[in-house]
Amino acid sequence: MSQAILTRPARSNGKASAPKSVSTETQAFDEVRPNRLALPVASTAPEIYELNLILSDTLTLRDMYKKHHWQAAGPTFYMIHLLFDKHFDEQSKLVDEIAERIQTLGGIAIAMAADVAETTRIPRPPMGRENTATQIDRLIQAHEVILKATRTAAKAADKRGDDATNDLLVSKVLPLGELQVWFLNQHLQ
Repeated sequence: MSQAILTRPARSNGKASAPKSVSTETQAFDEVRPNRLALPVASTAPEIYELNLILSDTLTLRDMYKKHHWQAAGPTFYMIHLLFDKHFDEQSKLVDEIAERIQTLGGIAIAMAADVAETTRIPRPPMGRENTATQIDRLIQAHEVILKATRTAAKAADKRGDDATNDLLVSKVLPLGELQVWFLNQHLQ
C-alpha cells in the first residue's frame, strides 16, 4: 500500500505555505475489491452502486437538516430548531453505517461534498432562508427520494442473497426515514 508523500512547507517571510501532496489512489472509486464475504463481486458491484446513491442522498438530507436547523425562524423556532438537529444527528449515524457497508462489500464510499452534489438525486435548496412549512416540505420530499430508492435496493439485495445489505436498508434506513417523515408531517397538520 502506497502513501501520499507530503513535502515540507516552504518558508517565505516566516510564514509556512500549505503542504503539497502527491496523491496515489490505492483503489479507484468504481473498483470493487474481493470482499471474502462469500458474496461474488458480480453481485456486490450493483449493491455498492445503489448504496452509494443512497449514501449521497442521505448526506444531502443530513446537510439539509443542518441548514434548516441554522435557518429556523418563527413562532415554532425552538421546537423546530431542536427537531432538525436531532434528525441531523440520526442521519449522521446512518451515513456512517451506509458508508461502512459499502467499504465492507469491497467498494469505496462517496465522501466529498463536491462528489455528493454531483451524484445526489435530491434537488438543491436555495442558499437563503425558507419559511418553516417549505423547509419541512423540502425535507419530506428528500426523504421520499431515499425511501423509494431504499425499497428498490432492499428488494435487489434480497434477490442477490446479500442479507446484511438488505438488513441495513430494511432495519435502519427505512424505519428511521419513515419515523422522521412522521415527525415532520405532524408539523404540517
